[in-house]
Amino acid sequence: MGKSQALYLKAKKIIPGGTQLLSKRPEMFLPELWPAYYSKAKGCQIWDLDNKQYTDMSHMGIGSCILGYADEEVNNAVKDAVDRGNMTTLNAPEEVELAELLCEIHPWADEVRYARSGGESMAVAVRIARAKTKKDIVLFCGYHGWHDWYLAANLADDEALDGHLIPGLSPRGVPRGLKGTSFPFQYNDAAGFTALFDQYRENIAAVIMEPLRNVHPDKKFIEVITQRTKENGAVLIVDEITAGWRLNVGGAHMILGIDPDIAVFGKAISNGFPMGAIIGKKEVMDAAQETFISSTYWTDRIGFVSSLATIKALQREDVVGHLNEMGKKVQEGWKEAAQKYALPIHVGGIYPLGHFGFDHPEALTLKTLFTKLMLEKGFLATTAYYASYAQKTEDIDRYFIAVDEVFAKLSEYMQHKNIAQQLSTPVCHSGFSRLT
Repeated sequence: MGKSQALYLKAKKIIPGGTQLLSKRPEMFLPELWPAYYSKAKGCQIWDLDNKQYTDMSHMGIGSCILGYADEEVNNAVKDAVDRGNMTTLNAPEEVELAELLCEIHPWADEVRYARSGGESMAVAVRIARAKTKKDIVLFCGYHGWHDWYLAANLADDEALDGHLIPGLSPRGVPRGLKGTSFPFQYNDAAGFTALFDQYRENIAAVIMEPLRNVHPDKKFIEVITQRTKENGAVLIVDEITAGWRLNVGGAHMILGIDPDIAVFGKAISNGFPMGAIIGKKEVMDAAQETFISSTYWTDRIGFVSSLATIKALQREDVVGHLNEMGKKVQEGWKEAAQKYALPIHVGGIYPLGHFGFDHPEALTLKTLFTKLMLEKGFLATTAYYASYAQKTEDIDRYFIAVDEVFAKLSEYMQHKNIAQQLSTPVCHSGFSRLT
């Protein structure tokens, strides 16, 4: 056990849940051995508190560092903002510049509001939709954060959110009065959406969807959602927090034929600095003035300048092409290595956000072992891969030298039916669960 692991033991005693973000809990990767803390990071390299160096072939800052860690151009813009004053009584002019740029990239949008994280940006979007329509019910598919409006879906059915990325999310602490205000539907299920929409059509404020995460949407699915929302006056919100900026410069909805009223951005928009943006049509966004949406740190300069620097880099360099090239190489590499060693896996996701899973009764044990063995070879790795501009071909090549060796071992363990005996730590968590 090193300094990082020891510090996490202390953290679990004084921080409920151990970390601020579920996706960064060591229990989600390799309980007791995952290096929970870093001392520095650059490109796609991370050093833990014992100065051990790892190549990040996992989540790259949970999808936020699209250009790589400590990108020089973005960091210089932030350092300049700090030197000139990040927060004052007056507003930063860069918020207007960023709003103009976002509307230029998305010609359908007229106005912009800001926040500083994805979850709260979604909460802002829902508030605006409810203010516009004067209705309460939200229909959604996909994962959209931790706020009450979303978790309210589990007040009616504890398994309602299990098909929406993170199983086991508890609605405890969400007011019981919100029961019946949020209902999930399945992605690409036009018939299911239609039935749900018809059931609640008189009081629907918004329909919310991720434009895509694992698969591209069916044309009929998009047509049905667009038609129903426009006919009924419901606000169509696309959550671009995860998919945005990875398939094109802007929101993925632009290349999928989706015509939203609001689009929400976070994560990759600012390459690792806190930022969220809510863009939309004037007739919808103007409702933000009829309710109270306001917070001090939504005005800090760092969020605006980091976003401007990131977007300009995306426009200047072929980042999108690189992400898709690296992602395709990784997905094909997983398949080839698995086939070589008769390892049963399935691969999915768009190229910049790929993932694989083991088709085996001991899938979680195999996932934990994969992470452990890859960590020993100097890689932060799990069964998901978030592409970054900082990851180059040589990093992918080194990664697959390690993957080949690890897949060979996993195949051997499967053949000898001694998978569990190879793991000296608990198995990784599959979703939300208590730590005590």
